[in-house]
Amino acid sequence: MRLSHTSRADPGIPHDQRQQRRHRRWGFIWCWMACVCLAAAQGKPEPSEYEIKAVYLYNLTLFTVWPDSAFAATNAPILIGVLGGDPFGATLDEMVRDKTGRPEIVQGRPLSVKRLQSGEDWHGCQVLFICREEKENMASLLQSLKGQPVLTVSDASGFATQGGMINMVLVHGKVKLEINPAPAAAAGLKISAKLLRLATMVNPE
Repeated sequence: MRLSHTSRADPGIPHDQRQQRRHRRWGFIWCWMACVCLAAAQGKPEPSEYEIKAVYLYNLTLFTVWPDSAFAATNAPILIGVLGGDPFGATLDEMVRDKTGRPEIVQGRPLSVKRLQSGEDWHGCQVLFICREEKENMASLLQSLKGQPVLTVSDASGFATQGGMINMVLVHGKVKLEINPAPAAAAGLKISAKLLRLATMVNPE
């Protein structure tokens, strides 16, 4: 499910740059509106916890810049890995595809989703959502990911304080973000200042 808006294109600005500007401007507006529309389309009073988290996970790709070394090729996708039992179902797949079923393009790259079983190789992912059931393996996982250009995300308790980059937490029934900027910076990732202002900082340098 995608929301669109119309604007007059500046012929002096390349299409990719115009698209990136639109994404940066509208990313969090999409996040809120997409949740509302998803609930209405499915006849629900409000979206579920993981429908909201799927929207947030998509939006994180709009507010993060990876170094070139994070990709195997110039046309390689931004790959979102989901490690452990998948809590998102089809919602995440819908988020990364447009109305025609084609991959959404972010920063000039298509988005893709890959499900990973516990212990499966995460290399090649630019975003890695680590499910709660991996909590017992969290310390070793984060150690193996240390310094790697992978945006680590979870909703496990204490994830950001353990060295994870972004934790999705429930506060009074609403999904909020905790961000630990130190491991992200050490991995060469640049998280938008706009996103940082909306989150709670954990262990900032």
